[in-house]
Amino acid sequence: MHQPTRSARCLLAALPTLLAWAAAAQQVPSQPTQQVVVTGSTPATEADPFAQKLGKGPLARARSSTGDSARLLQDIPGLSLYGAGGVSSLPVLRGLADDRLRTQVDGMDLVAACPNHMNPALSYIDPSNVGSIKVYAGATPVSAGGDSIGGTIQMEAAPPAFAADNETLVKAALGGFARSNGNGRGGHLSATWANDWLSLRASAATNRQANLRAARGFKPAAPGTEGGKPIPADVIASSAYDTRNGDVGIAVRQGDHLLQFKLGEQRIGFEGFPNQRMDMTANRSRQLNLRYSGRFGWGTLQARAFQQTVDHAMDMGPDRYHYGFGMPMLTESTTRGASVQAEVDLDTRGLLRLGLERHTYVLYDWWPPVGGVMGPNAFWNIDFGRRLRSGAFAEWEWRDGSRWVSQIGLRTDRVFSDAGPVQGYDNGLGALWGNEAAAFNALQRPRSHRHWDASALLRHVPSAMLSLEAGLARKTRSPSLYQRFPWSTQPMAALMNNFVGDGNGYVGNPDLRPEVAHTASLSADWHDDQQQDWGLKANLYWTAVRDFIDARRCSTGQCSAANATATQGFVLLQYVNQNARLRGWDVSARARLLSSEAWGDASLALVVSEVRGENRSTGDALYNIMPLNARLALQHQWGAWQTTAEFTAVAAKRRVSQVRNEVPTAGHGLVNLRLAHDWEAAQLQLGIDNLFNRAHTPPLGGAYVGQGPSMTTGGIAWGVPVPGPGRSVHLSVNLQY
Repeated sequence: MHQPTRSARCLLAALPTLLAWAAAAQQVPSQPTQQVVVTGSTPATEADPFAQKLGKGPLARARSSTGDSARLLQDIPGLSLYGAGGVSSLPVLRGLADDRLRTQVDGMDLVAACPNHMNPALSYIDPSNVGSIKVYAGATPVSAGGDSIGGTIQMEAAPPAFAADNETLVKAALGGFARSNGNGRGGHLSATWANDWLSLRASAATNRQANLRAARGFKPAAPGTEGGKPIPADVIASSAYDTRNGDVGIAVRQGDHLLQFKLGEQRIGFEGFPNQRMDMTANRSRQLNLRYSGRFGWGTLQARAFQQTVDHAMDMGPDRYHYGFGMPMLTESTTRGASVQAEVDLDTRGLLRLGLERHTYVLYDWWPPVGGVMGPNAFWNIDFGRRLRSGAFAEWEWRDGSRWVSQIGLRTDRVFSDAGPVQGYDNGLGALWGNEAAAFNALQRPRSHRHWDASALLRHVPSAMLSLEAGLARKTRSPSLYQRFPWSTQPMAALMNNFVGDGNGYVGNPDLRPEVAHTASLSADWHDDQQQDWGLKANLYWTAVRDFIDARRCSTGQCSAANATATQGFVLLQYVNQNARLRGWDVSARARLLSSEAWGDASLALVVSEVRGENRSTGDALYNIMPLNARLALQHQWGAWQTTAEFTAVAAKRRVSQVRNEVPTAGHGLVNLRLAHDWEAAQLQLGIDNLFNRAHTPPLGGAYVGQGPSMTTGGIAWGVPVPGPGRSVHLSVNLQY
């Protein structure tokens, strides 16, 4: 196994130069600047009129009691979450999820390095470190897209803080939370020292949780592992986790120029996955991120270079059979990226964005021998997998005062993928693994695809009380390495390749073509002329995807004849190109109910959404599509006190993927309560989730395979979805200095 480190050496070698440049900058007078302290995203700005942003208040409330950064997105209309591990939920935008979205963390395009996608991009930033969130849904500008068809999520840490001229800034933040269900707890600490040209920051966070409990028993009480104690009927096995994150950063400012360098590390000691057949037993990530931004007379320039290395391990956790020896599975990856983007001021109304991007991803995925049929060789699932992307875009933005904004963009990307020869636990032809390995090795595996994307977006504000938006986009995405190259139809090996949590096994397809999506969206936003008392926003969207990567029943190799026709039980599938269509709507509304000096302010907020997904080639429903759902919140602000009563409702999921034997789920409604108090340098929050301890099943939670003999299709009972947690009381305290 080879793990290149040239980029890491280059970035570290550049650090002394950075410091020398900073020392020189100290002697150059800069423009007076006020102290910058950012704790959340800023309000919508003219710089990106087509992005949805999560405001400071919702962001602070959401991150107070979770270790999962993806859960900070739940206030975004049309966005939901796939269930996964405790810090690894996968966001879904209007029915499209995971690799179909472009997900950036501090500007880095990170890629899951696991056949079960246990380490998705958003798992690499702790909620306490998130400063702003932007989401582009539907028709996405080409400057924010690329190699994705479902939209873009950009999650950023707070920008560096600087002091006013000739002053020094010292600040620190300390916080922690505790949850009753699963005995969850977490803490974070950050410290900043800065003057008017140099900013230093360090942060650390830790989160852990034991197994969650459902509101009532959902399966028989039985031992999870050989000779172990019975796991109670209401315990959601394999839902515990233990994670640590830390980073240090340096930023240097000279006039209108800013240079930043950040070094981050994550260590996960354990993370259980109730809808996967293994657990994460270790995950170590190291990130280097260097970026520059500056303003010139002609416009602005941004440049970035980053690297991430991941060492990942899976095996049987304490709630599963170990089969006498366990089953370690290891992954190593290196992700590198570089980008340059310029914004050229054409005149007072016009702006031209130009950008170049390069992204490389190298993957090794192998399973060490442990004895029996799993030996004497190491099993190579993917050896020297490579996915290389180069892209360029041009985007023109035009404004006519505050009434009209339009964007037109064109983008092209070239994506190349390849993988080296593989081997099974044994090599002999006619043996359990040998024939399929030999057939895969005989293939011409390099694949290269050219993408052409385009977007056209228009925003019109005919009056102070109404704004209208329309968008059209063509977007393209090439298959991932885990969709293309897993090669074995042996059931145990296929079951290890599954990143959607349905309990089935998947086989790759080297001949997959890129997905091409055509999206149209319309939205209207009505509000009072001051945008304070009431508002109503409605979105309609439609997406047609040619060569959508779905699945068909495996009928070759070691897949049985019964696998092709089974209507119950877990099955083996192979990725295949088909055609799909998604359409849906979402509505968000708000209204001020009361505004009084004596009684405070009361308001009501509502979000309702629905999406339909259909495989146009087979007539089947697409997998894991969120049914009609709503969130209603009554909020009251009285001085420094804020209370929230929230009701969430989800309709029954009856349209399910037949090819996957997806299990329907019942509808449910939950009540959550929040109480918060803010002081000048402190915040206290108390809440109760699932107040009435209602038993419920999240529609996107996946199949429950979190305990027992999980390594065979018949080892665990089919038809049990992962339940939602029962009542949980949580308390959080955050202090700032």
